Amino acid sequence: MKKQCFLCYALFLSAIGIASAQITGTVLDEDGGPLAGASVVIKGTTTGSTTDFDGLFAIDAEVGDQLVVSYIGYEKKEVVAKAGGMRIQLASGVALSEVIIVGSRNPNRTATESTVPVDVIDMKELNNVAPQVNLNQILNYVAPSFTSNTQTISDGTDHVDPASLRGLGPDQVLVLINGKRRHTSSLINVNGTFGRGSVGTDLNAIPAAAIQRIEVLRDGAAAQYGSDAIAGVINIVLNKSVNELNMTVTSGANFSKNANDQTGGVDGATTNVAASYGVPLGENGGFLNLSGDFDVRQAYGRMKEWEGEVFNQYNVVERFAGNDGYNLTNLLDDDVTDVIQYANQAGINLNGATTKTELQPILSADATDAELAARGQQRSDYNMRVGQSALRGGRIFANFSLPLDDNGTEVYSFAGISSRTGNSAGFYRLPNQSRTFTPAYNNGFLPEINSTIKDRSLSVGIKGTINEWDVDLSNTYGKNSFLYTIGNTFNASMQNASPTIFDAGGFSFAQNTANLDVTRFFEDAMSGVNVAFGAEYRVENYDIEAGEEASYSQYTADGQRITLASQQASQDFFGNGRPGGSQVFPGFSPNNELSRGRSSVAGYIDIEADFSEKFLASFATRFEDYSDFGSTINFKLATRYKISDNLNIRGAANTGFRAPSLHQINFNSTSTIFDQNGDPQEVGTFANDSRAAKLLGIPELKEETSSSVSLGLTAKIPDANLTITVDGYYVEINDRVVYTGQFQGPGTGTELDNLLSQANATAASFFANAINTESRGLDVVITHNANLSDKWRLKSDLAGTFSKTNQIGDINSSEVLENAGLVDTYFPEDSRVYLEEAVPRTKLNLSNSLTSDKWIMFLRNVYFGEVTEATTVVENQQVFGTKIVTDLSIGYKATDALTLTLGANNLLDIYPDRAEDQFNNRSSGRFDWSRRAQQFGIGGRFLFARVNFTLK
Repeated sequence: MKKQCFLCYALFLSAIGIASAQITGTVLDEDGGPLAGASVVIKGTTTGSTTDFDGLFAIDAEVGDQLVVSYIGYEKKEVVAKAGGMRIQLASGVALSEVIIVGSRNPNRTATESTVPVDVIDMKELNNVAPQVNLNQILNYVAPSFTSNTQTISDGTDHVDPASLRGLGPDQVLVLINGKRRHTSSLINVNGTFGRGSVGTDLNAIPAAAIQRIEVLRDGAAAQYGSDAIAGVINIVLNKSVNELNMTVTSGANFSKNANDQTGGVDGATTNVAASYGVPLGENGGFLNLSGDFDVRQAYGRMKEWEGEVFNQYNVVERFAGNDGYNLTNLLDDDVTDVIQYANQAGINLNGATTKTELQPILSADATDAELAARGQQRSDYNMRVGQSALRGGRIFANFSLPLDDNGTEVYSFAGISSRTGNSAGFYRLPNQSRTFTPAYNNGFLPEINSTIKDRSLSVGIKGTINEWDVDLSNTYGKNSFLYTIGNTFNASMQNASPTIFDAGGFSFAQNTANLDVTRFFEDAMSGVNVAFGAEYRVENYDIEAGEEASYSQYTADGQRITLASQQASQDFFGNGRPGGSQVFPGFSPNNELSRGRSSVAGYIDIEADFSEKFLASFATRFEDYSDFGSTINFKLATRYKISDNLNIRGAANTGFRAPSLHQINFNSTSTIFDQNGDPQEVGTFANDSRAAKLLGIPELKEETSSSVSLGLTAKIPDANLTITVDGYYVEINDRVVYTGQFQGPGTGTELDNLLSQANATAASFFANAINTESRGLDVVITHNANLSDKWRLKSDLAGTFSKTNQIGDINSSEVLENAGLVDTYFPEDSRVYLEEAVPRTKLNLSNSLTSDKWIMFLRNVYFGEVTEATTVVENQQVFGTKIVTDLSIGYKATDALTLTLGANNLLDIYPDRAEDQFNNRSSGRFDWSRRAQQFGIGGRFLFARVNFTLK
């Protein structure tokens, strides 16, 4: 009997031990690899654990408890605690329920519970299935509120794509990396593209392979993050993965009916090689991850053929003289005996002309068709490269974290370096133009812009806990440089002495930002209160570097550099002055050269309180003082009310600002800009503190200010696996900085005429706070997840943006401009179109991803709304209709390590509407599709193949 009682007692104690013992297990990804740093929490409690580098965890729980397992980048999963080693596998895909970094400093806030709209984009998933490999194009197709397209015939902007959020300017969205401010590009857009006059961030300097996820905050946040965050914030979260080598090779090209100058076939080949690898550091979750890529992008053209004039009768004379071995330069002097001799040989009727003055109108007559036949040429031989520039470059990023103790003290750093070279071309210089020195280029030439773009950044910091306050001290440095080498070109005024390759100089921008951020979450105050405050000190520097003398100077016939208005440039046979500088892009002169810096200091307070389980409110204010224009203070108030567990209403109101960039304040140069008829204009950009600006009454730049409101709702329908967010917004911006039209002097020797002459320019443009604008819109995101079977999962996302931007009020012009009748030049009609109608105001995206253990099938349709040709002539403003672009890819997991993918971007080979002759924008065949209003590019169908190799 005693033995039986003892046995029962032992079994009872054993049962209690099993029920209350630690629960252990492993958390794995969908491929069976361990997930380090995954969270395992007993549902409804704060008791939890974190997995180690092998994905192992141990938690004090009872058998039967509900465990909530989550990891950023994967769907949250609830499981029942069981005795013995548990095996928990998570499915990839960033859900809206994941904790976010941007928009809230509360460490527990999720996207659907936030007071403002935040899109969370899983880059691991996109890198596997999306056709795009550079960051701008990835976001352009996945985030409807984001717009970016490759530009053409726009100087440096061919090499750095301008991007925008909610239809606002490229410089009105702030970019962060791991929550730290990213420096902007050194390039300022001054040519005919969307975003003209603005400075954006070069997102393509960041390799997609280095990114874990992207958070897109679609709301003004200047009160939280400072200048530029008027449209919103893009936060890029870098990879933290360890013990995994991931390599991807993607290669593709355009297989399009309009490839190769509309003859069809294949062009624009692109290859991208990317890799990522991380190693664990220490025993507390430290890591070092290195990621990078290298790519080569070939150029492509979409111009069918030049339809205008190519040759005149003087070119016929040159051909006969050249065939006779005669020095063509001798034809240019005032002794026209040789000209008459070869004109007679060519059978040109001179009507008895014996002097240069008499010969000029005769020899200027068109001779294109006959001369093309005589030279064995076609009109397409004089095509421009209208399409995509060639690029070649590499990028590498490092992400590092090392916990120093068990109390959260951590040293961290991330760094990046990128270098790429680009090659684009400008307008073809035809033989019958004065800017073509035909003794050197008897068939004219296509000048090329060769760019060298370098970017480097480094951020270091330490964070920890002091008396229950989380403290983060960091310093972030970044620099971007852009240098120009102009090739296959000529300084026509130098005549035979001109080189054909020029160092045209360039510019650079550097930024250093020191931050102190302090936060604390008071769990027992109300239903939770988060208090954050901090300070920032930022230093910026902008430099312009001069090119070689021949790249910017104009010369007389005897080779003297022109420095006086009384000097005359060398002339062509018809008496036209030959332009100076390297054609397509005149170099920066010592007068342009400068180094300008400034600093700013800021402080902020950010409080977020859950007054109850239902009501959340946050308030932020930020004071910022700039050394060059003064100070500003901004506010943000945001709320969220939880109607039910599955329905939230949220709203926000804020003020914001954007400091004029150092580029906008100081940039000055002379550029060749072609007007709407394709005629070249040498336009000088003058700084706002210049004498030219004062003569026209243009004031110095000041900050843009904004006020905005947003209202939205988030809803979850668990039974249908649906998540819905709808957000409306209104943004008003005052004193918006624009790039003005082209002011010309009266040509009577005025001071403005002389200033233009000194700049080797015929017109002047400026940056100015010219207008006020309003933007309004609606963003909708619907996400659906379905498990079709034990093996097949379907994820569908429908997202759309409906926006409209308008100028409001009068143009902010000076009395001098009003009295001179130049208000319409200050903010011309084409600038209005760039602002309001040159990018799609409506954009819809429907993505479907069907996955199993072996297959990944991806189908996406993107609807692009209509856009309008940006021209100063209202009658020429053609409206280009809506289009739908389809992407499709199919991936097969051949082994645990090897995945093969085939797919297409623009599967159906869709193009924007063609430019119609009646609107007079084709520029004699140069632009069959608009270059000023880019919907989604003109590359056509792009087919690709991808090989992904993963070792764990």
